[in-house]
Amino acid sequence: MTNVLPTADPWPALRVADWADTRESLHMWTQIVGKVRLALAPMVNHWWQVAFYVSARGLTTSAIPGRRTFDMEFDFVDHQLRLRTTAGAVETVALEAKPVADFYRETMAALERAGVDVSILARPVEVEVAIPFAEDRTHTAYDPGHAHAFWGQLVQASRVLSEFRSRFIGKVSPVHFFWGGMDMAVTRFSGRAAPVHAGGTPNCPDWVMTEGYSHELSSAGFWPGGDGEGMFYAYAYPEPPGFSDHPVPAGAYSQEWKQFLLPYETVRTAPDPDALLLGFLQSTYEAAALHGDWDRAALEDDPARRAGPR
Repeated sequence: MTNVLPTADPWPALRVADWADTRESLHMWTQIVGKVRLALAPMVNHWWQVAFYVSARGLTTSAIPGRRTFDMEFDFVDHQLRLRTTAGAVETVALEAKPVADFYRETMAALERAGVDVSILARPVEVEVAIPFAEDRTHTAYDPGHAHAFWGQLVQASRVLSEFRSRFIGKVSPVHFFWGGMDMAVTRFSGRAAPVHAGGTPNCPDWVMTEGYSHELSSAGFWPGGDGEGMFYAYAYPEPPGFSDHPVPAGAYSQEWKQFLLPYETVRTAPDPDALLLGFLQSTYEAAALHGDWDRAALEDDPARRAGPR
């Protein structure tokens, strides 16, 4: 009997313009679930306790502790929001075309049935127009194929970002999905405090950004917006002199966005997508570390050395 291994997960093509309506609905849905986690999870520096993680089915909150521990997962295979508790309760909300107001009502009802007592600030953040969830009948679209392809993008981004993360032994975030800006990120820290962030994010208090950017950092990730099929990005805060002029073999520095950008489509269609993306991530990190005078000898390591014979 011959065992045939399945092919590797593909880098899916998904043009931003083709799924804009579904993306806007999904952005609001993730904010609702994210705010549930925000309301119940203990505070962690830089708001790390609010983020989601890629799972083998979609995006998960991971376990949310409390009087009754539970998790919530956007399943983009069966297209359900699945809620599970340690008491054995399982509740689902269909991921299908419907107003945000209906999704909000159904999700809060599912939490109540599962015995999870939670109250959230029921309006979105980090968007120009913040329609309260209970009143939002504007965002109604959901295309299962587009949602599944988006999850596929996140699977690939998370996989390569996790490889990049493993090379750093200083303070570094998980590879996680922030529902405010709807992007996936991993962030490295020099260990030094940063100047107070100026804030200015739409419908988001400045003190939120002050906490997020309290320490000097180099951050990179994937954003399913902009042009084409979305963008990989990398930036430093505070941005050191010389950062924007640092040679980067792929991508380019955007004066508008104050960060390096690499189109997802460029990565997807490259002969070796992993190598191209890792080169972008490494070179943009080096731009921050070199020009920002980070103690690289103390912060970097070869993960292969630590993963020797056991």
